[in-house]
Amino acid sequence: MFAGFPVEVFEWFAGIERDNSREYFTRTRDRYEEQVRGGLEALFDELSHEFPGDIKVFRQQRDLRFTADKRPYKDRTYGVLGRYYAALSSRGLYAGTGYYRVARDQLERYRAAVAADDTGPELEAALAEAGLEVAGMTLKTAPRGYPRDHPRIELLRRKQLIVGGLAPAAGGLSRDEALGHVAGVWRAATPVVDWLDEHVGSTTLPVEDRYGRRQGSG
Repeated sequence: MFAGFPVEVFEWFAGIERDNSREYFTRTRDRYEEQVRGGLEALFDELSHEFPGDIKVFRQQRDLRFTADKRPYKDRTYGVLGRYYAALSSRGLYAGTGYYRVARDQLERYRAAVAADDTGPELEAALAEAGLEVAGMTLKTAPRGYPRDHPRIELLRRKQLIVGGLAPAAGGLSRDEALGHVAGVWRAATPVVDWLDEHVGSTTLPVEDRYGRRQGSG
C-alpha cells in the first residue's frame, strides 16, 4: 500500500543534487529503492484503479553518450501511468498530462485547430477550466504560415502541450496529500486532454517520418 512520501524522500533528492556521485547513490540505494522509486510505483499502482494504463518508472541513471554533462544520475525520479505523468524532486511532487511527443501530422492539426475561430477558443476555455500550469517546448517566434499577432500566438508557438501542477515538498507529503494532488491534477486536466484527443489525435505517420528535424526546431 502506498504510504506517502516522508521528508526523507525529498532530502534524498537534495543530497543527490549536492553529491551526484555513484558513492552517494550506492550508500543511499535502499532509501531510493524503497521510498523513492518504490513509493512512486506504489502511488501509480493505487491510482491505476481510476486511471488505466501501463506503469513505467524510468531509470535513475542518465544517458551520458551524447552530452557534455557527465553527472551519472538524474535529479528527479519520474514515471508514467498510461498517458499520465508524475515526478519527484527536491521541489516536491509534480503531476501532469497532455501531448508530450508530437509528430509532424499532429503538430499540423494542433496548429490548425488552435488558429481556427471555432476550436481555438475551446482550448482556451479548457485551459481556464483546468486551472493548471501550462508547460512544453515552444518556438521563439510564430510558426511558419501564422501571423505573429494572432490572438492565440502563445498557444500556436507550442510544440508540446502539457498541463500540471506541483505539490511542494516541505515537511513531506502524506498518503492522502500525495494521492489527492496527483489524482486532482489528472482529473482537472480532462477538458484539455479531451480537446487534444478530438482535434489532434494520434499520429498516422510511419515511425521514420514522424518527427523530421529535432523537435526543438521550426
